This record gives sequence, C-alpha cells and structure tokens, in this order.
Amino acid sequence: MDFQLSDDQRALRSGMRDLLGAVFDRDRLRAAVERGGGVDRGLWRELGAAGFFALRLPEEAGGVGLGLPEAVLLFEEAGRALLPGPLVATHLAAGLVKGAAEGEAVVTAAEGGGLPVADLGGADAVLVAGGVLTGEELAAFVAGARPVRSMDPLTSLHRVEGRSAGAGASEAYPGALRGEGALLTAAEQLGSAARTTEMAVQHAGAREQFGSLIGSFQAVKHLCADMLARTEPARSAVYAAAVTGDPVEIAAAKLLADDAAVRNARDCLQIHGGMGFTWEADVHLHLKRAWLRAARWLTAAEAEEILAGGLGPVRPLYGGSAALG
Repeated sequence: MDFQLSDDQRALRSGMRDLLGAVFDRDRLRAAVERGGGVDRGLWRELGAAGFFALRLPEEAGGVGLGLPEAVLLFEEAGRALLPGPLVATHLAAGLVKGAAEGEAVVTAAEGGGLPVADLGGADAVLVAGGVLTGEELAAFVAGARPVRSMDPLTSLHRVEGRSAGAGASEAYPGALRGEGALLTAAEQLGSAARTTEMAVQHAGAREQFGSLIGSFQAVKHLCADMLARTEPARSAVYAAAVTGDPVEIAAAKLLADDAAVRNARDCLQIHGGMGFTWEADVHLHLKRAWLRAARWLTAAEAEEILAGGLGPVRPLYGGSAALG
C-alpha cells in the first residue's frame, strides 16, 4: 500500500501554494490586518475560479470531482498563508448555497453552544442547525447579533442570542458535515504548525547573539526539534483521517493539529525573542488564529469524548478482573 502523495496531489498542493503566493502574499496579509480583517470579495472569487470551494462537487455539477484528501491539501496551504474568511463553511456549502462554489457567495456557520459566529457581517448565508439561512431569515439572524472582541485581528466575531444560534455544536453540525468541518480546520492548523516551524528555523539560522547563530544553542535546537515532532504526527493523523473519514480518526487529527498549531506558535514566538511579541511580526497572528480554530467545529473536550467512546471495553492485560480498586 502506497501512502505517498500522488504526482497529481503534489501538483495540486504546489499550484495552490503558488496561487496564494500571488494573491495573498505577506504585503496583502499585513494590509488585511491593518484594515481589520473582513472578507475580500475579489480574493474569494479568485479562490472560486481556482476550484477551492467546488473541489469536491462532481464534475457534472460544475465541480472538480476530487475528494477529501485533496481538500485537506488545499486547506493546509490556506493555513500556512493565514488566509482569512469562513473558508470551511463556504467549501461545505458549495452544493447548498447558490454562488458558493464559484466564490460569489460567502457562507459562514453558527456553531451554537454560545460560540460567536465568525465573519457574519459580510456573509450571504449562514449554516445553522437544520439548514441554511438566507434572505429574510439571514437578515433576522444578523439583526440579533452583536459584535464581540476577537483575539484574531483577521476574524470578526458576532454573538447571536436565541433559537437560531443553535443549541450546540453537535446539533448545528450533524453527521458528516461536522466531521468534515473539523478535519478541514485541522488541516488549516497543520499548515500553520508547519509554517511556524519553518519561521523558527529560518530565524534561528539568521539571528546572531554573542557572536554565534542562535540555532547553534542547544535550547533553541530542542525547541525546533519539538516543533517538528509535533507537526509530523499531526500531518500523519490528518492525512489518514482524510482517507478513512472515520469520526474517531478525525477527532484524533483535530486534537493533534490543534496542539501542534498552538504550541508551535508559542515556541516560534519564544525563538524570535522580543521582536516576536511586536505587532509587526507575523508570529502572533498564527498563535491567535490557532487559538480561535481550536474552539471551532470540534473542541478538545468533544474530541476526547469521541476518542473515549471509540476505545471499547477495557480488557485486563494478564487475565482476571479489569475492575479497579
């Protein structure tokens, strides 16, 4: 069995990296930060034209006809680039909301459970428990929303009270929709974890202190090694879950990717030292987005419950009773 990416998959990932490098480079990232985030409609249409949202729609429906493994590769690149906006929800709604597949419509999602809704102000539709809100229903939903402060300068948040906000994540995202959303979010986290690892290594190989590159210091080497040791298991878990679609494997992938994204960003910030804490550095953007994603689609507590439920009965190692105490 071959677990390597195919040539087509590598080309797909490379093409998306090239596209994002052209339409959302660092200058555009910083410009988006300065204007306070929000969905760039031009960029959204560029992604739609590239097949980002229609990737998994069948060809006869105007899609690309690929699968979840290929979608994971694209979302990993989006995470590397810190691409803003409700990418996951719009991708999942490509076959549900007119214009979503082409990038003409922006779709966000209400997870319920008291969680704020991301990027609501510029949305054309909202995924909620039991369906999609558009038109007058969307207007009523937005009217009941109030802005709340977001830790991520690229992601606006609104809190919505009442029935339409949903009673909980499991109600708002039943079955496969919730699992796919969690896996694509994990792929974004994986991309961020890989990028902050690269940023840390690059800085350690260029920054000098006491006449030596900081990358020669043992403590810095250990931090970089730890970052890689978190990223690669997360990559294996995310890729495997994309192939199987198994809920337990998706839960494990989300846990590992969330941990890698958050802890790698913290270590990257540590390696950058004082300059890493400044607004002009990009490290804090990765950390804040990682924190935000970790609470989306599948939280750590929910993922742990799924993993625990998949373990089955405890069996004694050497026979006899498995009872404790």
